[in-house]
Amino acid sequence: MDVSASNSDTSCAISSATMIISADTAEPPPPPDSVTPSVVNGSATSPLKCDQNPSLSSASSSPPPELQLPVSWPQDGKLSLGWIYNLMACFDWSSKNLPPSEFPSVLPVHVFDSLILVASKMLHKEPNCVSVDPFQPHSESGDRAASAVVVVGDVHGQLHDLLFLLRDAGYPSPNRIFVFNGDYVDRGAWGLETFLLLLAWKVFMPHNVYLLRGNHESKYCTSVYGFEKEVMAKYSDKGKHVYRKCLGCFEGLPLASIIAGRVYTAHGGLFRSVTVTPSKRLKGKRNRKNYSKPDTKTLCLGSLEELSKARRSVLDPPWEGSNLIPGDVLWSDPSKTPGLAPNKERGIGLLWGPDCTEEFLKKYQLKFIIRSHEGPDAREKREGFDGMDEGYTIDHIVESGKMITLFSAPDYPQFQATDDRYNNKGAYVVLEPPHFDNPVFHCFEAVTPRPKVNAYYDYEEVIDSDEELDLASMVTA
Repeated sequence: MDVSASNSDTSCAISSATMIISADTAEPPPPPDSVTPSVVNGSATSPLKCDQNPSLSSASSSPPPELQLPVSWPQDGKLSLGWIYNLMACFDWSSKNLPPSEFPSVLPVHVFDSLILVASKMLHKEPNCVSVDPFQPHSESGDRAASAVVVVGDVHGQLHDLLFLLRDAGYPSPNRIFVFNGDYVDRGAWGLETFLLLLAWKVFMPHNVYLLRGNHESKYCTSVYGFEKEVMAKYSDKGKHVYRKCLGCFEGLPLASIIAGRVYTAHGGLFRSVTVTPSKRLKGKRNRKNYSKPDTKTLCLGSLEELSKARRSVLDPPWEGSNLIPGDVLWSDPSKTPGLAPNKERGIGLLWGPDCTEEFLKKYQLKFIIRSHEGPDAREKREGFDGMDEGYTIDHIVESGKMITLFSAPDYPQFQATDDRYNNKGAYVVLEPPHFDNPVFHCFEAVTPRPKVNAYYDYEEVIDSDEELDLASMVTA
C-alpha cells in the first residue's frame, strides 16, 4: 500500500520490487536475488574480525562464473548498464566472501582512479543547487514525457539495503530520476562500495542521477565515524591516495536541488542570509585576503541566489563568511518554535520554525521541502518530533505545503553497543508527474542477515554522531 503525504494515515508498506530500463537496451542479468528484505530481528550481532569468520576467507569461496572479476574500466571509457550490474553483483558477492584487505582484487585502484576522475569532473561542473527537470526530452525519441523522481535519504554505507532500494524503486532510467540526499558513508561497513556504486550510476546517467552532499561527506566526520579507516583497510598502502581522491570528490557534490520547480531538497535544510560588513585588513599582514564578516546579531532566511554563490568546496569549518551557508544546508534541523536560532545541540547550523518553512515555500512557489540528516538515534532526543520508525516524518504542515524528513537506512546504525536496537524502517519518496506535489512514501525493512564485519570506528563511545562534536578538531583536521 502506498501512502500519500496528504493522507493522515502515515503507515507504510513495502512495495513490490520493480526494474525499469530503457526499452532499447538489452537487459543484462540483475544483481543477485540474495539482496532481499527480511524482518529486522531486533538483536545485535557481535561483529567478527575477517580472519575469525570462515565466510570471509578468500579461500573459502570462488566467485560465480557470471561475475567479471576484477572489475575493469571499459576501453572506450563509456559505462554500460551491464557494467553497472556487474559492479553491483561484485560488491554484493565480495562483501559476503572476501576480507576487506582483498577489495583491490574486486576493484583495482586504477579502476577506482578512472571512475573517481570522471565523476569528480562531472560533479564539480554542477551548480550548488541543481535543477532537476523531469520534462527533459528523451534522447532517442525527442518526446517530453515526464519522468518520475525518486528521492533517497541517508544510506550510511548500508550497501545491501541500498541494493534492495534500487531494485524496489526501479533502477535509474530515461523515465526514472533519482535524487540522493547525502550521507553515503560512515557508520556502515560498506561506505566505499556505496559511494562508488552511486558515482557509477551518476557517470552512466548524469541527467537521471543526482548526488547531493551530506554532512558526513567531510574530512572531520569521515575521520571519526569510520570511512577513512574503512578505505585504509580496503586499499592498505594505496588507502591515503584513495581517501584523498574521495575527499576531493566530496567537494564537488552539490548542496541542494529543486525538483520540477516544486520541491526543494537538501541534507540538513534551510539556511541563513549572509549579510556582510567590511572587515579591516590586519596591519603587517601583506597579501592577506580581506574577508567579510557576517552580521550574527540578526538571523534572516537566506535566498536561492545566495545559495548559488556559496563556496561549497569547503569540507570543514570554520563556518564563517561564505562558508556559513554550506554549514547551514548540511547541519541544520527543523524546530517547532517559530523563527531562526543557532543550533546549539549540534554546535553547527540553525534551527528553523514552521514560519520559515512557509516563508521559503511561498517565496519560491514550492510545495515541499525534503531533507534528511536525522536517524532514529537523533530523533529520540528531539522533544515534540515523531521518531524515525517508518523512515520518514512530516515535521511542518503549513499553508503552502509541508516539510519532510527522509531517512533511508533501515535498522540503523549498523553497529550498536546494546541488544536493544531501534529497528527502524528506511523509506524513499516517489514524486509522480505531472505536478510532483503528492509524495508517495515507500518503507522497507533491512536486508538480513548482514555479513559479519568489524566496525571501523568505536561505536561504543560514539553513540550519536549528531551531538558533542569536537569543533576544535573540525577546524584543524
